[in-house]
Amino acid sequence: MNSKKTKIFLSDPQVLFREGMHFILSGEDDFEVTGEGISNEEVLNQIEANPPRIVILNIEDKKLGGLELVSRLKRRSPSISAILTLEYKDDEQIFEVLRSGASAYLTKDADPERLLETVRALSQGNTPVTEELLIPEIATRVLAEFEEINELNDGIDDLMAGLAPKEMQVLNNIAAGNSIEQIAAKLNMDEDSIRANLKLVLNKLVANDQTREVIMTVQRGLPGVTVDRGPLKSSEEYLTREEFTRFKDNLAKRL
Repeated sequence: MNSKKTKIFLSDPQVLFREGMHFILSGEDDFEVTGEGISNEEVLNQIEANPPRIVILNIEDKKLGGLELVSRLKRRSPSISAILTLEYKDDEQIFEVLRSGASAYLTKDADPERLLETVRALSQGNTPVTEELLIPEIATRVLAEFEEINELNDGIDDLMAGLAPKEMQVLNNIAAGNSIEQIAAKLNMDEDSIRANLKLVLNKLVANDQTREVIMTVQRGLPGVTVDRGPLKSSEEYLTREEFTRFKDNLAKRL
């Protein structure tokens, strides 16, 4: 057996869809499906016993949504890459996928070649979802998110990450409808540098979402609570860095 096979875990309530993915992936010499689940709730316990390299999760789940599960996985097992499956694609849902920390997504009507291409990209350490930031509507949504974060940071002592000037320039050009080739010429950058900046933006989106989860968890005083992924709150509703540090120090003493 090839010891370098990429281990993959599948979770989806639709048996035919899940078994279809299993069949396609098992036909490749470099992939190995190590487990399956019918709900996202099963995933955390199962993969702890036999950690995969990649998990494929349904974004919709009555008890534990794919977005929340990916966020948990990134905190507990950051080396695991996640693909979220969607019934359909829309800009707001893609933005939430970006924030969650998922490395890629697939719609359920994707053909087998698309599935294999995506899984292989993740197995090679790539993050295909970064390419979504090249879509003007998505770039506009991301810019709006960071504008709200800038306003919040004034009241919470810069707990969240903001955009660097070059990252903002790249996003503004994408939002204006410029292609990556046009942006490269305008900003005197090569395409690899543009994509590197977009990867930094993606990392900040994920980090900010996780920071918000920590702050809200601390405020409630409860471990492992379900986090509201709704609109950003006003700065008065968040802890300041000083308050958070004081809570963390007190917790450390108790432990």
